[in-house]
Amino acid sequence: MVLIPAAMAANVCPLTHYPKLFQRCLMTVLQIDLWKCYIAYVRETKAALPGFRAKMKQTYNFALEHTGIDFHSTSIWMDYIEFLKSEEYHGSYGENQKTLTIRKVYQQAITIPMMNIERLWRDYNTFEQSVNKVNAKKVIESVSRQYMNAKRSANECEGFTRGLIRGGTSVPLQGNLQETQQLQIWKRYIAWEKSNPTRTEDQVQLVKRVLYTYEQCLLCFGHCVDIWYEAALYLQRASEAGDVQHSERWSEEAAMLFDRATFGPHKNHLMLNFAHADYQEARLKFEKAEAIYTKLLDVKDIDPTLVYVQYMKFARRSGGIKAARNVFKKAREDSRSSHHVFVAAALMEYYISKEKAVAFKIFELGLKRFGDDPSYVLAYIDHLSHLNEDNNTRVLFEKVLSTMPPDKAGEIWEKFIEFEAGVGDLPSLLKVERRRAAALKGEENRSKDSVLLVDRYKYLGLMPCSEVELRMMGHPAAVKPSTA
Repeated sequence: MVLIPAAMAANVCPLTHYPKLFQRCLMTVLQIDLWKCYIAYVRETKAALPGFRAKMKQTYNFALEHTGIDFHSTSIWMDYIEFLKSEEYHGSYGENQKTLTIRKVYQQAITIPMMNIERLWRDYNTFEQSVNKVNAKKVIESVSRQYMNAKRSANECEGFTRGLIRGGTSVPLQGNLQETQQLQIWKRYIAWEKSNPTRTEDQVQLVKRVLYTYEQCLLCFGHCVDIWYEAALYLQRASEAGDVQHSERWSEEAAMLFDRATFGPHKNHLMLNFAHADYQEARLKFEKAEAIYTKLLDVKDIDPTLVYVQYMKFARRSGGIKAARNVFKKAREDSRSSHHVFVAAALMEYYISKEKAVAFKIFELGLKRFGDDPSYVLAYIDHLSHLNEDNNTRVLFEKVLSTMPPDKAGEIWEKFIEFEAGVGDLPSLLKVERRRAAALKGEENRSKDSVLLVDRYKYLGLMPCSEVELRMMGHPAAVKPSTA
């Protein structure tokens, strides 16, 4: 981004290389110095051509259309006006057209909050005085309100952006103090633009200004995924509130922004890709949404579990429970998947298709593969306990504890005691306590009689002892004393 202006200034790159560079960067890098460089390039390379002045007008208008709202665009506006003033016309008609063109550009510029807008206003006053002293006051007063509004906004903008470092290189987030402060300033700046500080009633202009600010932020914080998402979401919401013509345009721009966000360093970022898929699904672009999930699953070095879970949810919404089952089939055949896909599939069958038996079979299928994983077993137990399946729950406890290594079984034993304390009788509870003590005899804090007694009576974080007593008896749930 900053290399092109530097290269031109140092004259180290042949001019023949710049067209490809500009073609590649100009529309996606809305950086004011780059666009100034583009104008300088056109001026230098097209000066000898017959249509030079027409080409320069086109170039200035093109640049101002895309960057004319930039706070630092003052010099481009002033250069363009000076260029227009230097044009020679013959006859009163030509001079009149020149005056109208210059006035139009001035009156556009003085409505935009930008640096040194006061100087632009003074130049405009001088221009009108030179055209017609009698009418100057009337013409100037007709636009003074817009200028004062722009001046006020420019002063506010300076306050909101004080300390902002523009033109920084976008690098992976480090989390240091300067980076955090810069990001806070950018977010404050974006929020200010969203508040419509220019008080325009033109929704198109408001959206343009906000999106331009997001683009400026992304030049410095392209690795900040929440900025990409918030920018796309802003366009999405604008499309939902706008008229038909602009809604379609903003909707497509949001889709393109998601495409850019999930390209390059973020191409495998789960949150951005899921948000992109949801956006395409909301637009009924089901094939595009599905392609996002399948693209992620083709990546070899990521954990695909969460992708499968979200893919199943999407498939169920867009294609029904059979489509979700097909995704689950792929998930369980993928050796990279963790137990979560079985839990998600089982609960989907239970809550969505109301197939209690199918959900039970899926949990049992997962148990064969993840029977030594406490997290999976606890999810299965939790499901059964909500069904009031006391006998099946006890069978599950016994099955799991008979094979699970003791170093992994601590949470399962605690859950077993909690279960018996809630639905069993006292002899059954005491029996489970003795069995846990024997199974965990190598873990002193878990096998103490006093610890077992606490676990018998605790309930949803409520403890039968004080924190100090828990700590003194060595209960695992006790808060460790401060070492400060």
